Amino acid sequence: MQVSLDNAYEYCRGITRRRAKNFYYAFIALPHDQRKGIYAAYAFCRLSDDYSDENLPLEDKTRLLQEYRLQLAQAFDGNPDGPVFTALLDTSRRFDIPKEYFDEIIDGVEMDLTTDRYQTFDDLYRYCYKVASVVGLVCIQIFGYRDLRARRYAVDMGIAMQLTNILRDLKEDSGRDRIYLPLDEMDRFHYRPEDLHGGVINKPFMEMMEFQVERARDYFSRSAALLPLLSLRSRVCPAVLRSLYLALLERIQARGYDVFSGRVRLNTSEKLALTGKIWLQTLGRGLVGVR
Repeated sequence: MQVSLDNAYEYCRGITRRRAKNFYYAFIALPHDQRKGIYAAYAFCRLSDDYSDENLPLEDKTRLLQEYRLQLAQAFDGNPDGPVFTALLDTSRRFDIPKEYFDEIIDGVEMDLTTDRYQTFDDLYRYCYKVASVVGLVCIQIFGYRDLRARRYAVDMGIAMQLTNILRDLKEDSGRDRIYLPLDEMDRFHYRPEDLHGGVINKPFMEMMEFQVERARDYFSRSAALLPLLSLRSRVCPAVLRSLYLALLERIQARGYDVFSGRVRLNTSEKLALTGKIWLQTLGRGLVGVR
């Protein structure tokens, strides 16, 4: 299906506005062309992730992701099909984003089709890298950077954000019989998978969650070094994302690590207020605007 480039980007913007939640408030800080590129990248990631969550047999999900990968290859051959791949191809050419990044993102999504447990943190790290850190590498291509250390810090930020998602979504993932917490760490804290499925909040759970939250914070701390390596205007976006996700970690702790009785989230006014605060700190005073 052939679509105009403007319509393709508008389609991706619509997906982002409807589905991005925390991300959308950070994206609005970007300059126009970068914002369009981020919309295209987000739409690609969102649609690929949807395939793993569809209520379909495993073989159908696998087939759909294989077709999606073929569409990606076709797009990079210069024949994009549909608005997402039309915008993605233009973004990739404009910001020199390698196809391998997008293939790795699909690899990560495919892991959800075959893996529902992770024995160690090293195992989990590989998953987080593919589904989140590689997205960070895509983003900094769009933001622009000169110091190659930016790649390492973007990877750290992706790990931190995905770890936060995992903690926030324990109940939802458990309902799908997915456990992303490393099993050896659950065992170390004497918290059983059946406790997780039952939503048990006890001392072992709280100690385990404290450990997990501090690990996420450590990765966020490392990622702070990314911000000065980006242009002042571009760094607002990751600075806002970093602050929003740190606020989620704080809220998880403030609730006594209870992620079972209701989804931990920030409301719209809180997101807007934090976005405005970080924007002013970053642009107004030249600070990185991190919490």
